[in-house]
Amino acid sequence: MTYRVCFVCTGNICRSPMAEFVFRARVAEAGLEDLVEVDSAGTGGWHEGEGADPRTVTVLRENGYEAEHTARQFDPSWFGRLDLVVALDAGHLRALRRLAPTERDAEKVRLLRSYDPAAGDDLDVPDPYYGGPEGFDACLEMVEAASHGLLAVVRERVEGRAA
Repeated sequence: MTYRVCFVCTGNICRSPMAEFVFRARVAEAGLEDLVEVDSAGTGGWHEGEGADPRTVTVLRENGYEAEHTARQFDPSWFGRLDLVVALDAGHLRALRRLAPTERDAEKVRLLRSYDPAAGDDLDVPDPYYGGPEGFDACLEMVEAASHGLLAVVRERVEGRAA
């Protein structure tokens, strides 16, 4: 049975696609690509149908990740098929939990940086959209750091389903 993870930010052109591609790479490295499905979406539809921000694409490619992406808006009906919805900041977390049709669905929403023990109390991945390339580099560092802890949790859940 496939375990489904969706990363969500505001417009689905910067942070969430970055998290999607980094985590997809971690899943593949762990040999779990047949068991874990990874995608992303935005809380809003402003950029729906567009590609990822060119700065996101550049940072991903420079660091060896795939970067083909088309933005889309998160649909509350997806909660029924998703196992984990990963928000990139507290605003996304609140918005997604408000959209959740049930309490069980709301419990599926987590902050990405909560999987990074070094993050401390600062669990937001700042939006790099209005800044320069250094913000995209910092975003990638935060996403990569959290992806290891997230992979451990997902691996445990996938292996628990197989048992």
